[in-house]
Amino acid sequence: MPEPGRSDTTRAQLARIDAVLVQALIAAALSFAHLHDVASAAGQDGWKAWAYPVSVDLLLVVAWRRLRSGHTKAAAWCWFVIALAASLGANVATAGLLDMTDVPAWLRILVAGWPAVAFLGGTLLAHSAPTATSENAAEVIESIEDQEDTPEPAQPAPTPAPEQPAVSVPPVPAALVQHARKVAAEHHTRTGAPIDTPTLRARLGVPAHMADAIAAQL
Repeated sequence: MPEPGRSDTTRAQLARIDAVLVQALIAAALSFAHLHDVASAAGQDGWKAWAYPVSVDLLLVVAWRRLRSGHTKAAAWCWFVIALAASLGANVATAGLLDMTDVPAWLRILVAGWPAVAFLGGTLLAHSAPTATSENAAEVIESIEDQEDTPEPAQPAPTPAPEQPAVSVPPVPAALVQHARKVAAEHHTRTGAPIDTPTLRARLGVPAHMADAIAAQL
């Protein structure tokens, strides 16, 4: 049986979540209706008037997700403010400040030009996101560079045997080797030939000696 205290806490949390969800749905519906009314008053009738609030809300969501991801925050803030201004402007305009039967020419121009602005913002935000693979490779390479910059304590060098000269091979992290295998497999699938060391080095962005060590383990 669940504990009485725990069940009460769970019910309280669900109640708060439900209240927030209901408030968010009400606010979204009102903002959606205001954007539709402004677009319709500006001469965008039929399905076009309904597409405007969808466009504004989608740009808001994309910009907010980019802010949460931590990448290109300046661009994300710029487009978030633009979409928020469009939504807030429509809410204020429907409060009686404008004659919805005879809207000014500048508002008609803004409404007519919004699709191009929204398309530009959405495209820039969508195509400026780094892929997860490149992020992982950059993190691994950065950790390798940090390890190379950290001085190691001096140790007496072992004397190599005459018949087996020692070969200095830099240590390669397992994560980088695994990523290199994925790159090599993708190259083989695309070209039908095994990946060579110069191509592997260019794809990974590592020094030559590191690329040789990685190629030896593939």
